[in-house]
Amino acid sequence: MNSGCVVPADPLNCTKGQKTYDAVVSAAGCSGSADTLSCLRGVPFATFNNAVNSVPGIFSYDSVALQYLPRPDGVVIAESPDILAQKGQYASVPFIIGDQEDEGTFFALTQTNLTTTDQLVTYLSTLFFNGATRAQVQALVATYPEDPSAGSPFGTGPLYNIYPQYKRLAAMLGDLTFTLSRRVFLNVAARAKPTVPTWSYLSTYLKGTPALGTYHSSDVPEVYGDGSSIPSVSDTVMAYYISFFNTMDPNKGTVTPGSVSGTTVWPQWTAGKMLLEFGALGTGLLPDDFRMAQYDFIAANTAALHV
Repeated sequence: MNSGCVVPADPLNCTKGQKTYDAVVSAAGCSGSADTLSCLRGVPFATFNNAVNSVPGIFSYDSVALQYLPRPDGVVIAESPDILAQKGQYASVPFIIGDQEDEGTFFALTQTNLTTTDQLVTYLSTLFFNGATRAQVQALVATYPEDPSAGSPFGTGPLYNIYPQYKRLAAMLGDLTFTLSRRVFLNVAARAKPTVPTWSYLSTYLKGTPALGTYHSSDVPEVYGDGSSIPSVSDTVMAYYISFFNTMDPNKGTVTPGSVSGTTVWPQWTAGKMLLEFGALGTGLLPDDFRMAQYDFIAANTAALHV
């Protein structure tokens, strides 16, 4: 699982779900129909395709407050994915899960009107967390310093804060959707299925890239080894993954750590909550304990932070 896992989601018939359906119905020209679902099923494919893609996408102002999520309907998806994970209702197979260091930067580029903390709270309350009180969202935001040096892209000091709340929002979106939600899931998995092996990583090989850092999707060329990749990183990532595919252990298999320059024995996450860091100069181990105040709040308030 590269860049993401479970997304705590409101039910299919929540306010946001209904608004999405109504928007698609309208875009397809079915608003006046007595049976809007039958109308949608009857329109030409091009009309339907355009309608379902008319709602805000991932690079829009709405960002990762996505319209289409695995929302529980009580039938196909019985409960929110985070609840299913807590109950251990997922496949008992070893897994690797990890993130790019700056997952949120791409998704915070369009919200240039957010210049104050209050505006940031309103943005998150309105588009993301309909089940949270404003006080809860304020408390969440308060765990993220307004100082750009604390924001994402991480490790860049005061640089690249392209609007007043950019690096702060980028840090929050990256943590809530990817990085710290990953840690929440790993802790849940450790309790639900303690005998199932898990490994986790953080990629930092593009640290310092202006405005974006090691951004979401920058792992794709590394995993697949295409011409735009960083060869040393790509060879290393593929070595671990090929070993994992063959043996269910990234440290064993046809290509083993040590046969590629800069590789490290990758410990299971539960052994000491250590991440394998994919860096520009090789691999190393990184404690999975950064931004603990933010993590503690997210873990304690997951039920209110459904999207």
